[in-house]
Amino acid sequence: MEVLTALTAWAIGSVCRSIPPDHWLAPVCPAGHFGRADLSDLTARLSSNAAIYYPGSEGFEKATMRFSSFHSPGVNVVVVPSVAADVAETVIYANEKDMPFVAITGGHGAITTMGRLENGIQIWMDMLSSVEIAEDGATAKIGGGALSKTVIESLWSAGKQTVTGCCECTSLLGPGLGGGHGWLQGRYGLISDQFQSVEIVLADGSLRTVDESSDLWWAIQGAGHNFGIVTSVTMKVYDIKHRDWAYEMFVFTGDQVEGLYGSFNGILNGGSPPVDIITYGLLLNEPSISTTGPVTMVWVFQEGSTSVDSAYTKALHALGPTAVDAGNGNYLDLARWGGMSIADMPCQKSDFASTRFPVDVQSYDVQAMRKVYDRFASATKETPALNGSFLMAEGYSLRGVKAVPSDSTAFAFRDANFLIAPVIRWPPSGPEVAQKGVDLGKELRQIVHEATGEPELHTYVNYAFGDETPQNCYGYEQWRQDRLRDLKQKYDPQNKFRFYAPIA
Repeated sequence: MEVLTALTAWAIGSVCRSIPPDHWLAPVCPAGHFGRADLSDLTARLSSNAAIYYPGSEGFEKATMRFSSFHSPGVNVVVVPSVAADVAETVIYANEKDMPFVAITGGHGAITTMGRLENGIQIWMDMLSSVEIAEDGATAKIGGGALSKTVIESLWSAGKQTVTGCCECTSLLGPGLGGGHGWLQGRYGLISDQFQSVEIVLADGSLRTVDESSDLWWAIQGAGHNFGIVTSVTMKVYDIKHRDWAYEMFVFTGDQVEGLYGSFNGILNGGSPPVDIITYGLLLNEPSISTTGPVTMVWVFQEGSTSVDSAYTKALHALGPTAVDAGNGNYLDLARWGGMSIADMPCQKSDFASTRFPVDVQSYDVQAMRKVYDRFASATKETPALNGSFLMAEGYSLRGVKAVPSDSTAFAFRDANFLIAPVIRWPPSGPEVAQKGVDLGKELRQIVHEATGEPELHTYVNYAFGDETPQNCYGYEQWRQDRLRDLKQKYDPQNKFRFYAPIA
C-alpha cells in the first residue's frame, strides 16, 4: 500500500508539473505546481503585454528550445516580461513560492550547471530588446534580451558600433556578463568594458541601477551571472571607424597541421597582433572536402581594407591549401563570412547535445595541435554519432583588452592570447554516446592544457562545460575568490543565482 501511495503521488506530481492551470486535473495538484490560484496571483502582478507559457504551447516550445539539449534546465513555466518591473515581480513571486528561476535570452548557455534547475521558472528576456542611442551619441541603452544581430544592425544604421559577441543569435548580455570576446575588442576591450551602468533585478526582487559607484560593479563585469538579472545596460558606443572589412578563407588537410599552427603564431605576433586582424579556425569533418580525415578551415579578417594584407596570409598560401576564398564587404558581413549568422548551424537549435571545453593559451603548441587533430579524427571515426563535433581556435586582437587593468573587473584572464574550445556534439542517444562525447571533450582540452606547462587551467566562462572550478573561470588569486564570495554573501546570501558557472 505504501508503494502504491508513493507511486500515485509521484504520478500526480509529474502530471502537475506539465499541465496548464485550466487543465481538469489542476484542482488536485499540490501547492507550488502552478495551480489555478498561483497563476492568477502571478498574472495580476505583470504588465498587460507580459506573457506566460506552459508546456505544450507553441510559445513554451520556442522559449525553451536551446543550442544544447545536454543538461538543459527543467522548466515548468515561462514568463516573458515586457518591462523591467515584470522581471522583478517574477523574482519576488518565485521567492514567495520557493521556486527556482533562471533568466534566458539566446539559449546558448550550454553549461551543464543549468541542468540543476528543476521544476523552475524561466524568465525569457525576448521582449526586452530595445536599442536607444543617447542624444550625445556616446552611449546606448540596450535591453537585457537584445541579441547581437539586433544591436549590431541598430547601431550600424545610426553610424555607430560597439563590442558585441561574434555570433548573431547570442545575446549581448549573455557573453557580456562573463566578459565577452568580440570583433572590436582590439580597439575597445571586452563587451563588459563598455558598460556604464546596468538596471538589474537582485535576488530579493529589487530593481536597482548599478554603476561604478557600487561595490557590485566589479563583479558584474565578468561574473555577472551570479548576481542578478540585467534588464538593460547603458554602454559606450562609437562612431564607425572603418566601414570596409575583408577576409580570406583557407582549407587545410591533416598533413598540414604543424605548418598551419606555426603560421598562426606568426600572424598573431606572440600575443600582440595588429588591432585590425582577427583569425578564426575550425577543425571539423567535412566529407565534401575530404573523405580521409578532418579538415581545418581558417579565416583571416581585416578591418579597414578591401583585401587582406598579404603579410598576414602569405605563409598560409605557401602551405598549399586545398581551397581558398576571399571577399570584402562591411562589418555586417562578418558573421555570414565566418558561419555565425542567424542562418548558420550555430544558430539552429535542435535536440542535439552541444558541449564546449574551453582553454586559454598563450600560443599554439604545434605538437599538441597535432595530437588534438589525430585524437579528434580517431574518436569521430570510432563513434560516428560524434561526427558533428568541431574545434574552435579563436585569435582576436588584444590591445583594447589588455589596456584595462586586470584587477579592475572580475574578468581574470586578460593576458590570454588565444582561445581553443572543442565543441562536442551528438544527436539524441543513450548514456554511452554521451559519456564518450564528454570524455573526448575533456581529453582534447587536457592535451592542449598540458602543453602549456602551466598548473592553472584558465577557461572562458561563456564556453564553460560545467565541471570547471571557480578558479578556472574567475581567477586563481585568493583575493578574487574572497571578493566574489563576500559580494555573493551580501547580494545573494541564499544563492538564488546558482545555475550558470556558480561561484559558490
